[in-house]
Amino acid sequence: MNALSSQRWPFVILLYYAGEEPFNAFRTPLHGFRKNEQIVICEDVIFRFPLTPRIRLTLESQSPRLSWETTSETPQRPPYLEQQEDNRMRTSVPAAQCMNTLNTEQFADAFNTFLPLPAGLDPPFEESIRYVFDNPGSLVRPRMVFQVATAYGLDAAPAKDLAIAFEYFHTASLVFDDLPCMDNASDRRGVACVHFAFGEAGAILTALALINRAYALSWRAVAASSQQGQPRALAYIEQCLGVQGLLNGQSLDLHYATLPHNRETTERVARGKTVSLIRLTLVLPAMLGGASEREIQLLERIALYWGLAYQMVDDLKDLLASTAEAGKTVARDMLLDRPNVASVMGIPGAVHRLTRFLHLGDRTLGHLLKSRPEMTFLEKLRGDLEEELDRVTQNACVMPSGEQR
Repeated sequence: MNALSSQRWPFVILLYYAGEEPFNAFRTPLHGFRKNEQIVICEDVIFRFPLTPRIRLTLESQSPRLSWETTSETPQRPPYLEQQEDNRMRTSVPAAQCMNTLNTEQFADAFNTFLPLPAGLDPPFEESIRYVFDNPGSLVRPRMVFQVATAYGLDAAPAKDLAIAFEYFHTASLVFDDLPCMDNASDRRGVACVHFAFGEAGAILTALALINRAYALSWRAVAASSQQGQPRALAYIEQCLGVQGLLNGQSLDLHYATLPHNRETTERVARGKTVSLIRLTLVLPAMLGGASEREIQLLERIALYWGLAYQMVDDLKDLLASTAEAGKTVARDMLLDRPNVASVMGIPGAVHRLTRFLHLGDRTLGHLLKSRPEMTFLEKLRGDLEEELDRVTQNACVMPSGEQR
């Protein structure tokens, strides 16, 4: 294998299966990895190979070199995964015995129909919108919005308006995020990104159509709530989606190369980009239903803990998952020098902190359920988040502790 080009530490080695030759390798700068930190290899993303690879990294004065060998021994289980399981046994909220199951098809149908497409619409524009409708995500967000809203007494119709509005906001943010001027991604939700299929202009117009309709649906839902709480609700939407929330988070993300590459910065970006949308999902429906100040405070905390945890899972996916597994283009954070908590803290540190956020969320959810036992469906969302973490990290391999690097 050829010697790697000279560049100052830190960097991470990624390996890719390349046909008959066992591996091809490339090196990408990655902030936060210490000189003796493990190199994480993930099945599928990096390679699919029946033997356990051992990586030996030799650092010389100006020329780092990579060598590899294979062995058929069983991989050592990462200690941070053992700690993760131990923490889950001690701290996790038991799954709800009887969850309020919602029909995903009704939300898929609403996602397709709540933005009416008039006759005479420009055919390419209509096609790009329908392309988005035909490739929805998991629709967990609208189901959660609907459940929170109805748990706090909103009627089904405005609750569904709010649910689809927030899914439109979320989907539009992904369409923008994938653009060449942003993350320059190629895949989303298992298919080509909108700008790949319909051009950048088509993608931008499609995202704007979703946002425009999302605001209309949001206003309709707010109008159906108590008049006294409407000004606060509208201000909250602006706070989460505007320059204080999502937009500022995206700007920080794009300019991350000029910011300190540390945990504080990455979490600041996550609070803007990710936590803002989780706050809308959990807090605003409760606010419209007349939740007490204490309950809103608890939901704000849950949104913070779960939002940061969700972003950490997404960061781990970017390092450890394949495009097929993640449903979107991966390895973008390293390539574009974007915030990734697993990069700045290392994989074990990120998993440890993520588990801590889940624990804090469990305690806060426990307090909420004392006053609102009908919110037990939130346990399912929390369980799904941990299952996703398990799926992302289960293929991570580390070298035995005595292995030379």
